[in-house]
Amino acid sequence: MISPANGVLVSRGVGCRDTLVTMPKKKTAKKGKDAKSAKNTKRAKNTKRAKKTPRKMPAFTKPTEETRAAFERATDGLPGVERRTMFGYPSVFLNGNMLASIFQDRIMVRLSEPDRGDAIKRTGAKPFEPTPGRGMREYVELPSGVIADANALRAWLERGVVYVRTLPNKAAKQKS
Repeated sequence: MISPANGVLVSRGVGCRDTLVTMPKKKTAKKGKDAKSAKNTKRAKNTKRAKKTPRKMPAFTKPTEETRAAFERATDGLPGVERRTMFGYPSVFLNGNMLASIFQDRIMVRLSEPDRGDAIKRTGAKPFEPTPGRGMREYVELPSGVIADANALRAWLERGVVYVRTLPNKAAKQKS
């Protein structure tokens, strides 16, 4: 049965056969919620998105007693420093800016760019990354040889003090 709903009825004249020509349906723009869900469904079907694997959090470990003692000795008597906890580890701040901290069994210190280069070149320090690929600029992780040498550790902390004093003061944040 010929139905105009399915196509267009074309008549060629008297005595000729009528022909049904089907025309492609015109796409109509959907409105509202259905249009958005239709777009999202098409997009989801057409593109295969790579699933992001969640980052594995590093296992946080406690510092050794030697690292803790070396940090305490080196920071003891630094002018104007305030002791706080950062990342759950002991740290020292100057004018509201973090100067140095223990992280796991490592000590990191904030240095100027020339001093960072010098620390990396002379001592084997490396840029500080609490998690791989997530570095904290201006901070270097001092090698164990420097941590074991009280005078060397104190000297790097004093260089850090000189740099952190040049930074703008930060007001203490009030806990809500």
